[in-house]
Amino acid sequence: MSNAAFPAPSRPTSDVSAGVGLSGLVALILWLLVCRNWAGIADALGLPGPRAPLSGPYAAVATVLFTGTAMTLWSLLVDKVHRRASTGIDWSLRRPWSESLDISITKLTGLWCTWGAITVFYCIGRWYWDGQYLFAMEVLGAAVVPLFVLSIPYVLWIDRRMVNPRDHSWHFGAMLVAREAWDANEVKKHWRAWAIKGFFGAFMISILPGGFARVVEAHFGAIAHNPVELGSLVIEALFLIDVQIGTVGYLFTFRPLDAHIRSGNPLLAGWVAALMCYPPFLWGTMGRTDVLGYEVNTGGWAYWLAGHDALLWLWAAVMVILTAIYAWATFAFGLRFSNLTYRGVLTNGPYRFTRHPAYLSKNLFWWTSTLPFLVTNGSLTDAVRNTVLLGVVSGIYYWRARTEEAHLLGEDAKYREYHAWMAQNALITRTFGRLLALLPKGAK
Repeated sequence: MSNAAFPAPSRPTSDVSAGVGLSGLVALILWLLVCRNWAGIADALGLPGPRAPLSGPYAAVATVLFTGTAMTLWSLLVDKVHRRASTGIDWSLRRPWSESLDISITKLTGLWCTWGAITVFYCIGRWYWDGQYLFAMEVLGAAVVPLFVLSIPYVLWIDRRMVNPRDHSWHFGAMLVAREAWDANEVKKHWRAWAIKGFFGAFMISILPGGFARVVEAHFGAIAHNPVELGSLVIEALFLIDVQIGTVGYLFTFRPLDAHIRSGNPLLAGWVAALMCYPPFLWGTMGRTDVLGYEVNTGGWAYWLAGHDALLWLWAAVMVILTAIYAWATFAFGLRFSNLTYRGVLTNGPYRFTRHPAYLSKNLFWWTSTLPFLVTNGSLTDAVRNTVLLGVVSGIYYWRARTEEAHLLGEDAKYREYHAWMAQNALITRTFGRLLALLPKGAK
């Protein structure tokens, strides 16, 4: 009997609709236009203040809130995610105050002590008080009191409606007050989730201002005929999309949005692989030349293709496409983007073609933009070293992808179904799988 009689199973439905990310993208673009044209808007409305583009660091933070609000409204009004069973909320519940108050107090104890511990970590980490991280510390410092105050009504309200209000945070609080039985595994889940939010949240906030200011203040018309400058600016704008919507993902981890962290990666290898890709552990991909720095005397694509306009335009277009895929892979997550976490299963957007579009496009971008095997000083040593080190960085991302898959495969039957479907039906994933199958068994 032919295979046509047994059609391939359909791709599992995504837990995140395309509309969430697209609404965030539209809102981001609209807000950028407002910021770029603020002088004219302020004049037209007779608003006080300077007549200049809104390109300051706090305008970048306001962009996160504007974008996040748009995605929140889409999630609630269109997708109605708050009605999903996966939120752990039953809106028909009105648990008596006498029953929920003690639970809430225990949970708030756990939350506030967690925030205190993260604050201590920030104080100890020297890198948080230098360079770009200074802005993140300023923002988080300003947010401390509002977060403390707002956490009280939020927890009191949500605990009356949660099916099981004794969640990860409650177990940590119960451990601290030592009044009720608590589960060590739940405490570990609590700390993994907050370690992720604390570490990566500060990093994301720290990189908001730079790219935002350059895009808001850019004069696109003046560089329209220069492939290097125009390509670099478009790439900057695409990275801005990634950073802004990615930051929303770290901040909007609320149960009513079904965007809460179900679990952080429990695998040590997963943490090592992920942390190696970020400062202060790895600076090689951040423009420095230590550890895994692969840009020593490289020159880059603009240097080597100078004078060949057709090639410059083509190369710029390739890198723009790769960066666009990278940005798409982020905003496709909507409100659920964050490293090392399980927050539902994403199967649409670029995740129809490969399970790791961001890692694939990012690494291809680094190879095409850096050209590590070409060096300006003619040193064979530098050429080999750069090439090998960028290969190591790409290898780290492959390792990182495998550890993320191991985490998700252990968490959700839908992800296992998606993983199997991609192996058989997605062109890129299927091709990589077949290439890996050709390797000796011990090399995989």
